[in-house]
Amino acid sequence: MNSNKIIIIGAGLSGLMTAYLLKKKGLEFVILEADARIGGRIETVIGTSGSTMEMGATWFSNPHQHLMDLLSELNISYFKQHTQGISLFETMSFVPPQKFEISDAEESSYRIEGGTSTLVEKLVDEVGLENIKTKTKVIAIKEVDNYLEVTDFNGAKYSSAKVISTLPPHLLMKTIAFEPPLSNSIQNLAKKTHTWMGESIKFAVEYDRPFWRDQNYSGTLFSQASIIQEMYDHSNNDNSGFALKGFLNGGTFTLTHEERKEKVLLQLTKLYGIEAGDYIAYHEKVWREEPLTFLPYDQLVLGHENNGHPDYQKPLFNNKLFISGSETASKNPGYMEGAIVAAKNIATQF
Repeated sequence: MNSNKIIIIGAGLSGLMTAYLLKKKGLEFVILEADARIGGRIETVIGTSGSTMEMGATWFSNPHQHLMDLLSELNISYFKQHTQGISLFETMSFVPPQKFEISDAEESSYRIEGGTSTLVEKLVDEVGLENIKTKTKVIAIKEVDNYLEVTDFNGAKYSSAKVISTLPPHLLMKTIAFEPPLSNSIQNLAKKTHTWMGESIKFAVEYDRPFWRDQNYSGTLFSQASIIQEMYDHSNNDNSGFALKGFLNGGTFTLTHEERKEKVLLQLTKLYGIEAGDYIAYHEKVWREEPLTFLPYDQLVLGHENNGHPDYQKPLFNNKLFISGSETASKNPGYMEGAIVAAKNIATQF
């Protein structure tokens, strides 16, 4: 398909934000998304009780001003993360947890009302669902004279003078073949660039009431001893649904879903009592099992390694290919704020 439309690869936050900004400039585009689902590393699960539980991007704070400005522009409300009450810190499994309270002087974290997917849905409305092609996995990009030829897994071809990839750089190099090959320096850089969320296992336990608050617990937990490493009260702002949610030890990806669930409930009942075992549902997301988001590294890559590297700011294929996405952002790379910063940086070049 020959087209004057700009091709954007990936319908996560960065891809959608890029499209939103290009549309404001009166430019035409098409977003090619490999998954059937739009949103990338933003995924909100709505429980049977109405709880909105984030399996991906969740929190932001006042320094994330580009994101906060966007929420204001799109009339999306947000609220402060609940931290009131006694928080727990487990150092060893055989020692009672330390108790502490989080001061109001701490920098506040916020969550989006209705779930982070509200932001995705609003951006989709703005850019137009008709401009997004899902289940369209790009497998090759070829430079042909003054345009790029993009091929998807079905063999369909798309041509454009400008292509913007918003995939994590490591995933980009692992899944798309380039002709001619990209330089060794950019290939090596991408292979050593950390993919945000890639190793994370997020979980949520849904309840019919916030029993921990009755005991003056905040729901905040940090642990060096058990499967739950970090956890927070994840109840809805209007008290229409209640949950505890956080991160599991990344090494437990080798366990089954049921084994992780059993260990989570054991830890919660040990800390909060038998009421923790009276739950509605258990939810989890093992991001390393999502090949459209993450693939294993060839070598050790540290958290946020090479995120925001200046070489990502340089267009390739004679100013026809742009590598974008949250990991490439010059500020707050690897977060929602980074995704928006990256999109704004790209948009200024069109």
